[in-house]
Amino acid sequence: MKTYYFFLFALLLPAVTLAQTTPVASQQQKDTTKKINLNEVEVKSKRPLIQMEIDKTVVNVGSMISATTSNTLEILEKTPGVLVNNSNGDISLNGRGGVLVLIDGRSTHMSSQDLANYLKTIPGGLLDKIELIDNPPARYDAAGNAIINIRMKKNKAGGFTGSLASGISQGKFTRGNHSLNLNYNHKKVNIFGNLGYTHEKNYSLDNYQTNFYDANGVLTSNVALNNELQSHNKGLNTSLGIDYAATENTTYGVQFSIGKNRRNDNFNSAGTNYSNNEPDSISKGYTISQENKTNLGANLNFLHKFGKTGRELSADANYLKYRARGDQSLQNFNYLPDGSLTGNDDFLYQLPSDINIYSVKADYVHPFKNKAKFEAGFKSSIVDNDNLADYYQIIDKQSLIDNGKSNHFKYHENINAAYVSVQKSWKQLGIQLGLRAEHTVSNGHQLGNAEVAASSFHKNYLQLFPSLFIQYKLDTLSRNSLAFSITRRINRPNYQLLNPFRFFRDQYTYTSGNPLLTPQYQYRYELKYQYKQKLRMTLSYNRFTDVIFQTTNVVDKILITKPENVNQGFMLLLNTGLSFTPAAWWNLYTDILLSRIGLNGVTYGEKLNPRTYVARINVSNQFQFGKTWSAELGAYYASIDLNGQTFTDAMFRANAGVQKKILKGKGSIRISVDDIFHSWVYHNRSMSLKQTQYYQISESDTQRVGLSFSYSFGKDTFTRKSKHRDNALDEEKSRM
Repeated sequence: MKTYYFFLFALLLPAVTLAQTTPVASQQQKDTTKKINLNEVEVKSKRPLIQMEIDKTVVNVGSMISATTSNTLEILEKTPGVLVNNSNGDISLNGRGGVLVLIDGRSTHMSSQDLANYLKTIPGGLLDKIELIDNPPARYDAAGNAIINIRMKKNKAGGFTGSLASGISQGKFTRGNHSLNLNYNHKKVNIFGNLGYTHEKNYSLDNYQTNFYDANGVLTSNVALNNELQSHNKGLNTSLGIDYAATENTTYGVQFSIGKNRRNDNFNSAGTNYSNNEPDSISKGYTISQENKTNLGANLNFLHKFGKTGRELSADANYLKYRARGDQSLQNFNYLPDGSLTGNDDFLYQLPSDINIYSVKADYVHPFKNKAKFEAGFKSSIVDNDNLADYYQIIDKQSLIDNGKSNHFKYHENINAAYVSVQKSWKQLGIQLGLRAEHTVSNGHQLGNAEVAASSFHKNYLQLFPSLFIQYKLDTLSRNSLAFSITRRINRPNYQLLNPFRFFRDQYTYTSGNPLLTPQYQYRYELKYQYKQKLRMTLSYNRFTDVIFQTTNVVDKILITKPENVNQGFMLLLNTGLSFTPAAWWNLYTDILLSRIGLNGVTYGEKLNPRTYVARINVSNQFQFGKTWSAELGAYYASIDLNGQTFTDAMFRANAGVQKKILKGKGSIRISVDDIFHSWVYHNRSMSLKQTQYYQISESDTQRVGLSFSYSFGKDTFTRKSKHRDNALDEEKSRM
């Protein structure tokens, strides 16, 4: 294995400029009093790339030089501790999958692949920061092994302000990300909005080598398969919001959003089947697909503060609608080795789907004397999903419905939750106790037709999720702190994992859902040490039960992948974050994750008990050259990893960027390079497949050069504003 030496450099040194006028004095007869008029004070600073807080890590996206040439998914891929699986869109944080991804504190309720495609349509220029919450307290939903909260830009500065950013990047194909942010604040009214547009063309190449064996382990046949996908994606996202400070203590807000996305894919597959090292058949497949999606969102929020007592009540209501209309046209051909056609299939999928999501929640905070606080709240959410897949055989250019391969799946879910939390702090000790109760009712219906019998399932369960956080300050200046926590969490299968429909990918691969899935549960024990903003060390042990795991069964040389519940799993992690300044012009950030992971179960008669060590290293160094030049150069290393019934070999990538400030600091020009060596290539090998083993090499358009321009305009005025949350789903900056 090659050894790469790398650094990651970028600018993060705050600069503060104060503009001050000369006092104007007037003197009346026998009066020496001076009147001073302060015309304007301008404060300029730049936030650090990474901020370590006691309950989360905050990544300030604006400090990434490559942010304006990237979409949101690409920014997540560069975020310390975050790993995105290119094949299925799964997002993991510090080695844990099943992450709950929030946008401005609100859940998207999307499957992994749908969420990944949606994040590709959001330009990085619209993002403010990303909050990484390893161990969420009771106030957050119990779902997900961890939480990633993506915060969009929303400026509350007085007056009219705005910013625009436009960037393009070139790999094998061209991508563009463009954004506009506007804000107007006057007296009691704050109006804000943003507009983002993305367009991209991408490719992926997958090479498979699959071997089949008899009961004695003797090779009987093998398949060489090459898949190539080219995708075209265009997305438009916009939002508009208004905050109204009715009184000094009461604020109302409303926000609307709409997103439009169009995607076109061309998928080509070519496979050769070998017996006794001689080809006995050849297959080719062609798929053309298109999809149009519309996302609508509305939010009403309210915040009331009870004078200067510190008590406050917040509430909000949300509505989200996802509407998708798509179709796939597929052709498959089978040949003899001499090129003679032996058969072909021509069929069509029509894939409309609709998701409606409703949620309401309220939170109450009541501080007491002697550094004590009580919190309580509730939340109710409803998800309705209607997913149709009609399968048509194309015969003599006529479309004939095939009910045996068609599917209509409806899913309804209602979760009602309530929580209480108490905190008490002493001089050096702080304790927080929380308890969250969630009652889940879900119903799934696979509608029958002339050939397929109808089926359904119903689930109704109540679960309690306790949490304990203890913090101890090791010195009187609070430079060193030690924290211990215990939490219980749940990972519910989404609607797509529950849908039993079998979906065709190529002639050797199918995917399917599983309506019998049960939720996955996790207990997490964590010990954390932190020294100011310089060092964070976390040791945690995670025990999982009923692990939701993507399993693969081999039937007639076809690999059918579907999720199953595996008995149990564990994860032991040591995570170290380091931030320091070797020189006045150099900031260094490193994030090192070492873990031991394993599973224990059985799938399709095969033992499933893999064990492996995992290491991930992210280095982010930033340089400042004078007042207007900055640069970054860095890398990310991921050792061997376990994904489903697949081991992934070690991977590495490096990126660099240069920034020049122009137009008196209001504008900037940025040049960036991603995956410099085009080394971010997946090498996968299967495990625990019955009489089968496959090897896969997968790559995509990750090596890119980007150029962008950004500009901030308008003039801030110092107006008195109510310090209210963006919406009632926003969380406190520090829990203890």
